[in-house]
Amino acid sequence: MTIEQTDHTKPGSTRPFGVVNKSDWSIPSHTVSFWKGRTHDHCVIIPVINEGERIIRLLQRMESVGVADIADIIIIDGGSTDNSLDPSKLQALRVQALIIKTGSGKLSAQLRCAYSFALEAGFAGIITIDGNDKDDPEPISRMVCALKDGADFLQASRFIEGGVAENTPLSRYVAIRLIHAPLLSFFSGFQWTDTTQGFRAYSARMLLDPRVRPFRDCFNSYELLAYLSYRAPRLGFRCSEIATSRRYPRDEVPTKISVIRGNMRVLLILVKACLGSYDPRD
Repeated sequence: MTIEQTDHTKPGSTRPFGVVNKSDWSIPSHTVSFWKGRTHDHCVIIPVINEGERIIRLLQRMESVGVADIADIIIIDGGSTDNSLDPSKLQALRVQALIIKTGSGKLSAQLRCAYSFALEAGFAGIITIDGNDKDDPEPISRMVCALKDGADFLQASRFIEGGVAENTPLSRYVAIRLIHAPLLSFFSGFQWTDTTQGFRAYSARMLLDPRVRPFRDCFNSYELLAYLSYRAPRLGFRCSEIATSRRYPRDEVPTKISVIRGNMRVLLILVKACLGSYDPRD
């Protein structure tokens, strides 16, 4: 099976990028609970697992700023057991699709399911925002505009002018500012400031480029985020950061990464990404 790439950077443009062979895509097993069809050129993908009321609050905030008027909302569930994703409630909040990952893997596996689904549906650009309601969805409209203007990779940042970082745990702040972002900046050749958060946007052109190949089994936990932050600038794609607000609750830190083992794994992934270990070999 093949997908023909089209230049979506300008309205009405049909400049072909070639044909991508999907036969080597590795996609975790998943089911589609509902899919109401594509109504926009861009989509917002929300990875969730047992987010409870947080995902509902995020969707309500997205509704208040009119996200569904400019992009289709797609939820990719990693196997929630908290009954927080009632299809009727999601559709009332204008969610266009609910995908449920049934195979193994964590965040990167979820994203492979959702990204492949979105690309096959014909979306020109994909925005991803965490389902734990830490991010203000207001910048999504600016991301859509930037993708339409030809951006390939937009990284949300709370640390640039106009950004807001509220109640960020000290250990998280130090790890991002002194380790994660500096290393990715040095090895990618692009000055990143906020590289661990999942609020970001990609063009279909970048994800379908055969030099990127995000649909591989090596992307199973948190590898895909670090890899794309490293790989995209090195390949010359148009990258930039966009100011956003990221607020942690005062009484809890909603994260799926364990303090010691999880953070050590993230550090190892970072080093491997910076050394090119996830680059396609062929």
